Amino acid sequence: MNILGISAFYHDSAVCLVQNGKITAAAQEERFTRKKHDHAFPSNAIQYCLKEAGIEGKDLDYVAFYEKPFLKFERILETYLAYAPIGITSFLTAIPLWIKKKLWIKELIKNELNYKGEIIFSEHHESHAASAFFPSPFQEAAFITMDGVGEWSTSSFGIGKNNQIELLADIQFPHSLGLLYSAFTYYTGFRINSGEYKMMGLAPYGEAKYKHIIYDHLIDVKEDGSFRLNMEYFNYCAGLTMTNKKFHKLFGGSPRKSDGKITQKEMDLARSVQEVTEEIVIKMAAHVRKETGIKSLCIAGGVALNCVANGKLLRSGLFDDIWIQPAAGDAGGAVGCALFTWYQYLNNPRNADNKSDSMQGAYLGPEFKNSSVESFLQQNDYPYQTLTDEELPEKVADLIASGNVIGWFQGRMEFGPRALGSRSIIGDAKSSKMQKRINLKIKHRESFRPFAPSVRVENISEYFEIDRESPYMLLVSNVQKNKQINMTKEQNSYFGLDKLNVVRSEIPAVTHVDYSARIQSVNRKTNPRYHDLLTKFNNKYGCPVIVNTSFNVRGEPIVCTPNDAYLCFMRTEMDYLIIGNYLMDKKDQKPLHGDLYRRKIFELD
Repeated sequence: MNILGISAFYHDSAVCLVQNGKITAAAQEERFTRKKHDHAFPSNAIQYCLKEAGIEGKDLDYVAFYEKPFLKFERILETYLAYAPIGITSFLTAIPLWIKKKLWIKELIKNELNYKGEIIFSEHHESHAASAFFPSPFQEAAFITMDGVGEWSTSSFGIGKNNQIELLADIQFPHSLGLLYSAFTYYTGFRINSGEYKMMGLAPYGEAKYKHIIYDHLIDVKEDGSFRLNMEYFNYCAGLTMTNKKFHKLFGGSPRKSDGKITQKEMDLARSVQEVTEEIVIKMAAHVRKETGIKSLCIAGGVALNCVANGKLLRSGLFDDIWIQPAAGDAGGAVGCALFTWYQYLNNPRNADNKSDSMQGAYLGPEFKNSSVESFLQQNDYPYQTLTDEELPEKVADLIASGNVIGWFQGRMEFGPRALGSRSIIGDAKSSKMQKRINLKIKHRESFRPFAPSVRVENISEYFEIDRESPYMLLVSNVQKNKQINMTKEQNSYFGLDKLNVVRSEIPAVTHVDYSARIQSVNRKTNPRYHDLLTKFNNKYGCPVIVNTSFNVRGEPIVCTPNDAYLCFMRTEMDYLIIGNYLMDKKDQKPLHGDLYRRKIFELD
């Protein structure tokens, strides 16, 4: 039984292939087109998934789409009518695309795939809920979904049991926690649908000075976590921006320009909306625990990528355990609607063991065998050294310990927004200079942004205040007290970005200014080579933790192919690149030439 799930036309288009209930392949379209957050119909990702399984479109039994286009179109029309004649510019921009393409999903799918079978449409938040519960380790769990907006819903909760999910309640547009967060992302000068990570990283540099203004003027939050936004301050219903003049007056000026200096104001705004978000999530979770009486929780939707809120939710003790879909945003909707079709629509049995999820570490994308990598290197005359499986972990560990930054390209590409040790840039977490060097010289991004640690799962509690695995980099926890370095009185008085210059722990490159870290635990079952590297680094250098950031530069998607990896390696100040068993030293490489020089390296966000 072959089921293809598709997410498209908003952002992060993606595809997932489920065969007999197992996820065979999943990938985002951006990785193939090299357009970050590509929202186009995912033709390339479809071809990859079909090729991975050795089938064609005509071999599919079902195709599922992650939302109901006509219901979404109804919401858009009703919203424009409610605000008319305001919003005519936005209306004239949006409607032609709907009339020409978005309403004709069935025909588009059938033509693209040469497919004549049934197409299943699940609702947007139903897809999020399915992506949260069905791959989870739990046979029974409550779920919460939170994002910008689907058709009408912006948040929902319900129960998953065996092979069924049931939505019990929702909050509807225009009242949206995701859009509130995006409004502040826009106002602080970052790009919505991608800059939210930046604002979350900026929050610890600020104070929650604006929190009372947010509660007094922008949002009315009830004890059960439900809320209403004061739409007098927002422009997203009918305009082309997130906020309006009344919002700008409330916070003392126009939005920061994307190339403008980040000031203490932006840091304080980020901290304020982050704390509001966390408080609403905790209230929602408390209500869901009370209403359902269930001890396990699954989460999905774009807000579920807020790993700081996730960490606080875990530590709250409201639930015995939580599981977050690694591709929690719209890309994960492709997984959700495919699994919804297999379990809920076709009523196939589901058996979870309460231990392991079925996402396979999120390693669901393309893989390149050593033979194809070697052929690529030889055809392009790129100098390289071949390492045996036994030599590789120690060689790379030695290079990391010597202060080198390494492009690490191994196995199947990750599905979702995080690099998890397949398409990663890695370095020494013990180096106090590593964060600044990777940010400015390699990633070409803002200096304040923190890096995540990869840690052997066996050592996670030794270094971080967490008592369980965190395989998908979706939980934030503090560095253990005995690994922290106390600050001096002078250092404690630092404000803003001056806080960056303080060494706070034995692993300063992955310790944020509030002593927190966004943790990825590495398990030998799901990524043996990466685990072997960490083991060797620990054995030789006494530390089971390294820096892990995504293999890309600012404005580009994570690399997919060996060619993507080599070009990124050569355009940055990375020292070494290892693809499979082949190691490349930057000093041995010839400069890029011709069109390769002229290709745009990154965009300013």
